[in-house]
Amino acid sequence: MNMRNRTILLVVVIIIAVGGTAFYNTLLKKNNMAVEKVTVTVPKNASFEQLMDSLRAHQVLLDEKTFQWTCKLRRFQTPRMGHYELHAGMNNKDLTTLLRQGQHYGVKFTFNNLRTKGQLVEKVDHRFFFAPEELSTLLNDNDYLSSYGFDTATCIAAFIPDSYEFFYDITAEDFFEKMVSYYHRFWNEDRKEQAAEIGLTPTEVAVLASIVEEENYKASEKAMIAGVYMNRLNKGMLLQADPTVKYAVGDPTLKRILLEHTTVDSPYNTYLYPGLPPAPIRIPEASTMDSVLHYTHHNYLYMCAKDDLSGYHNFAVTLAEHNRNAAAYHRALNRLK
Repeated sequence: MNMRNRTILLVVVIIIAVGGTAFYNTLLKKNNMAVEKVTVTVPKNASFEQLMDSLRAHQVLLDEKTFQWTCKLRRFQTPRMGHYELHAGMNNKDLTTLLRQGQHYGVKFTFNNLRTKGQLVEKVDHRFFFAPEELSTLLNDNDYLSSYGFDTATCIAAFIPDSYEFFYDITAEDFFEKMVSYYHRFWNEDRKEQAAEIGLTPTEVAVLASIVEEENYKASEKAMIAGVYMNRLNKGMLLQADPTVKYAVGDPTLKRILLEHTTVDSPYNTYLYPGLPPAPIRIPEASTMDSVLHYTHHNYLYMCAKDDLSGYHNFAVTLAEHNRNAAAYHRALNRLK
């Protein structure tokens, strides 16, 4: 090889080396100026320019040009929505990898012992990318809910307490649709047939189960209590369920149900209105709905909390027997003042 060719080869090697170094430095250049961590939110369907605006607003980038070069080299132009925690000292490769991958990871979501839509929305808060207000809006939109067979009152029946797993970046709409799919999984053909056999719809089973749970959360009594209410329904009697009165007056902590409470005009007040209330008064457990479907067959028409204040009930066939049980319970409450 002559001197001229050697010189040309050396120049090429130097160019490649310099270019490779520049490429390496561009990718690995530290580019986050946060002293601690900074959370950057990328909304759904955000453009690359919107991402850049957000990074600028949070003063994330030390060198915007090398970051944009890295994005071009790595063909990254479509950021994924999410809340991203960017730490001091991250380089361009780290940043683009994080923003490209998004936050498509599983989140375990467990809920139970909830009464209202508001409590459910609070439980969802900060667990997923969507804002709790988005779910609240859906649960208060009759037009939206009607396509799933619910309304703003009955929609809580779609949520069956359990442990579930969703992806973090799920939308509020997809979250509700997924819960409805679990609802239909629970309400399989066998359970729907069982509900029809006792003369109830799935929603009515949820309504009665919600009353049973408010009466007593103890598993050993649920089917007995359900049997009392089924007997009253079948005889055309008013349910006269104290939990529905508490719901009607908006105070679930009431210990004594007085005349002023039982005369409150509300479709949920079963001392005034026959049949079941229009919607569940809490979000019932799957086990309680099964207790309704398999309620205990007996002749009891009345029940009253025991005077030992254990939380269990005395059951009665006649009103006279029930009145004696009620008097004993009221004496126990009087002793507690």
